[in-house]
Amino acid sequence: MSQSPNPATPQQVASLLALATKLLRAGRPADAIAPLRDAALLEPSNPMIQHDLGLACLEVGRVPDAIAALERAVASNPRYTDAYFRLGIALEKLGNIGGALAAYDHATKLLPSLTEAWFRAGALVYTLGHRDEAIGCFRRAAVTGGRTSFGRLGKARALVIEDRNQEAEEVLREMLVADPKNAMAYDLLGSVLSELGRFDEARACFERTIAIAPMLAGSYYDLVRCRPVTSNDNGLLQAMQAALDTPGLEAQQRLRLHLAIGKAAEDLGDYGLAMQHFDAADAVRRGSAPFDSATFSTEVDRLIARCTPEFIARASELGSDDATPVLIIGLPRSGTTLVEQIVSMHPEVGAGGELNFWNERGAAWHRSGAAGHEAPFLTKAAKDYLGVLRAIAPTAARVTDKMPFNFLWAGLIHVAFPRAILIHCRRAAVDTALSIHQTFFHPVLAFPTGGAELVAYFRSYQRLIDHWRKLLPADRFIEVDYEDLTRAPEPAIRRIIAACGLAWHDACLQPESNPRAVKTPSKWQTRQPIYRTSVARWRRYEPWLGSLRALVDHGSELDAGIARS
Repeated sequence: MSQSPNPATPQQVASLLALATKLLRAGRPADAIAPLRDAALLEPSNPMIQHDLGLACLEVGRVPDAIAALERAVASNPRYTDAYFRLGIALEKLGNIGGALAAYDHATKLLPSLTEAWFRAGALVYTLGHRDEAIGCFRRAAVTGGRTSFGRLGKARALVIEDRNQEAEEVLREMLVADPKNAMAYDLLGSVLSELGRFDEARACFERTIAIAPMLAGSYYDLVRCRPVTSNDNGLLQAMQAALDTPGLEAQQRLRLHLAIGKAAEDLGDYGLAMQHFDAADAVRRGSAPFDSATFSTEVDRLIARCTPEFIARASELGSDDATPVLIIGLPRSGTTLVEQIVSMHPEVGAGGELNFWNERGAAWHRSGAAGHEAPFLTKAAKDYLGVLRAIAPTAARVTDKMPFNFLWAGLIHVAFPRAILIHCRRAAVDTALSIHQTFFHPVLAFPTGGAELVAYFRSYQRLIDHWRKLLPADRFIEVDYEDLTRAPEPAIRRIIAACGLAWHDACLQPESNPRAVKTPSKWQTRQPIYRTSVARWRRYEPWLGSLRALVDHGSELDAGIARS
């Protein structure tokens, strides 16, 4: 083995580590990096030094450096649990969800009682739409953590996913008696309360979250959505603007904070300031999750080519005759939440919320391209999907699934369920795009939130919808215009309920009375009677639309209809 020209002495390394330890104990991780890096150069295969270097880099936001050091640590010692755990945190911060989950999986296999790793894994798989897997992870956190903070948080998160919000509230309130300065508990309690429509209590929780943990400034996003901001909210806008200067604020917190400031500025009538912050939020998102419009357009072309009239005609041969599913599709912010609230007010309907089922099965089908295996694939998909719906509402005649992105798989879903109803929600293109631009979407979603990319996405979406409109039976693929629904609710709602094959029920006229928890960004709006103030709201932003201006004159028949109305 070749010798280093300047072999390290134990005294050199010990001296560097002693200095680094002193600096870390003094709360100076940035200053500890240099001696740790020097020690790592002298002993590159020492996993503990690499771990400590990675941890110091992680604490000061040097995430790529942290990942490199922690990867060296686990390469040197594949059984280094703490290094895997912190590697998961670093990869999560970088937006590498798959890598983070793999690291947490390694950590929990080595140490099954590692509660925080179970909790973090649960949060990630939930963002991916894996409901049951998320519940499993949170339950493991609850079992391993017991009455610790992450144990109780895990129990509460599992209850929330299972729509047992009142039980979750009890767990969190009990937790806050024992640990009154736990910002994560206040933040989760605020979310639970806002989903239940208890907005004043929710606001107080979000205020407490930020007061305890300024690094969670993204909670302002949820706070300002509890009700409109008014001139009586003394100092709120200024406090949020000041929070942007919080040292070390993570990208996702910064993104949500920009969106919160934009929402508050809009409520106060300062549309120029609002758009400035919506644009800033979009810039943050682009930096962490760029979107390839050309690739998406190509994938839409492939979907159109594969879903031929001949394929759709095989629905009677390949599909289930079950009429349970009611799929509410369209772009986000097009009225899908309102339509689900309307339909699920019917006593024979269960509400499924946004289910990720077809995004996964559809993507697998799209990748395979193997027409010869479609029959067994569709049989299994239909059986599994019905299992999901029945778990949500075992006795309901219909169960909704309001995942907007199911617009991608409308043809496949129709072939799997020829009797299912697909309700396509439409809204004026520029209003839809503007609302998307103002909303937080988790970076795991491959979805643009502004600029030319969003315009291109809208056009690809419209091309695909035009294809479905030509191919799918008119009594199975029905379209609801947000503008019509808000202008004259009763005839539009009666048409929706009739299309679902249900007898009329007056409760459907009062979606704001729906007692179910609302998990979408429209929590406050959903609790209000149907209103029209969001129609043509783009006009307030006309001077600042930028690339979105291309959608003002978008030549769809919907926009033409709105112009005439």
